Amino acid sequence: MSEVMYHGIAIALYLLVMLLIGWYGYKKTTDLDDYMLGGRNLGALVTALSAGAADMSGWLIMGLPGEIYEVGLSALWIAIGLTIGAYLNWMFVAPRLRVYTQVSNNSITIPSFFDNRLRDKSGILRIISSLVILVFFTFYVSSGIVAGGKFFQSSFDTSYHTGVIIVAVVVILYTLFGGFLAVSYTDAVQGAIMFFALLLVPIVALTFTGSPAETKDVITSINPDTFSLFNGVSIFVIISGLAWGLGYFGQPHIIVRFMAITSVKETKNARRIGIGWMILCLIGTSFTALIGIAFFDLFPEYTLVDPETVFIDLGQIIFHPLIGGIVLAAVLAAIMSTIASQLIVTSSALVEDLYKKLINKEASDKHYMLLGRIAVLVVSVVAVILAWPNNESILGLVSFAWAGFGGAFGPLVLLSLYWKKVSRTGALAGMITGAVIVGVWGNISVLSDTLYEIFPAFILNLIVTIVVSNMTYKRDPEVEEEFDESIRLLEEERAK
Repeated sequence: MSEVMYHGIAIALYLLVMLLIGWYGYKKTTDLDDYMLGGRNLGALVTALSAGAADMSGWLIMGLPGEIYEVGLSALWIAIGLTIGAYLNWMFVAPRLRVYTQVSNNSITIPSFFDNRLRDKSGILRIISSLVILVFFTFYVSSGIVAGGKFFQSSFDTSYHTGVIIVAVVVILYTLFGGFLAVSYTDAVQGAIMFFALLLVPIVALTFTGSPAETKDVITSINPDTFSLFNGVSIFVIISGLAWGLGYFGQPHIIVRFMAITSVKETKNARRIGIGWMILCLIGTSFTALIGIAFFDLFPEYTLVDPETVFIDLGQIIFHPLIGGIVLAAVLAAIMSTIASQLIVTSSALVEDLYKKLINKEASDKHYMLLGRIAVLVVSVVAVILAWPNNESILGLVSFAWAGFGGAFGPLVLLSLYWKKVSRTGALAGMITGAVIVGVWGNISVLSDTLYEIFPAFILNLIVTIVVSNMTYKRDPEVEEEFDESIRLLEEERAK
């Protein structure tokens, strides 16, 4: 049996499992709350792994190792910032958001939470935040589809466009029918696959390059600065890397998991699992890139065409083809998990926050679920069109979308949870400020090359929201009572 056939069997089995989980999610989905939020019944393990898999995407297995392979450990500032940000997100956002979204009229999306929390009778806040989700998630989904196209092109010698179509079709199918439950369960399985593959590849690859000391000598002979965190790094690069951590507070596809977890108590267990998973995966992907540098120098008969496929190429070379196929499934898992999570959140924004708010509030859940599935299809088609030319790097697309959500939503999520006096006008002014700064700053190369756009967007959003809220806040006993009730319930659940 040929290598390609072994790989094909492994990938086919993986895709079949994903579709079966999608079918299971479909059977368990009975109403709109199930389709959008899984009935708020996710356990700690599923929540942690699905949040991690939804977070990391193809960036973890392709984008980051590609950067480390090219420039060395100075690329790790992003990973450091993400680890800190993820921990703070689990610690300070997860418990409060779980309680507050339920207290605040059972909000099942981030835009509906903003709307309910701030009593925005005009609906403008909900509409603007939904549009932010639509714009930036379309770019984000596109980045995943680009990664999928590159994956199939590198692994099976297909055309880039064939890969794009395969990934899009499978993800659309299980997201379309299974909704949030299917996405969460598939993400959890995909997170587990990613975890084991990211540890297995560098460990086995090291047996080819010699001892750790010998491997390090080979790497430093190629580039003495590979292991330096500060080589060619300015203070702006460090700030930009660490600023990635700010993005976590505003990522709808991640924090929606906090809203869906069974209880506040489970967030503590989920945090431990999630952060442990994340740290080990980042270590694995870093060592994959570093050992890859030594491997392709020691074995010149193998050629690495694209640094972003170092994990894929190593897995194909060092393992039996069937195991290599499982490694390839890990790459596909990273890509598909994030696309699916983003599609379900985008679908929620279109149906729950735009259609229900502006057009039809009285339709049945079946009607809304049908529209949600249509929304998944439409967004996917647009993302495929954006991905079709294959003229953007994965990291470039991800960084723009990540900044968009972090800059537009991050400060508002934090202030809504921790400050009574945030006002609708302040929230709207801050959100627009953040989104506009990301859009402008990110498209002016002299600015974005100097400092990652999420940093100025987040800081200015925070300042504008606080200043305008102080100027416009009018005391609302109902809002203040709800705020106090969320804290009371939080303390009550923590005491259990």
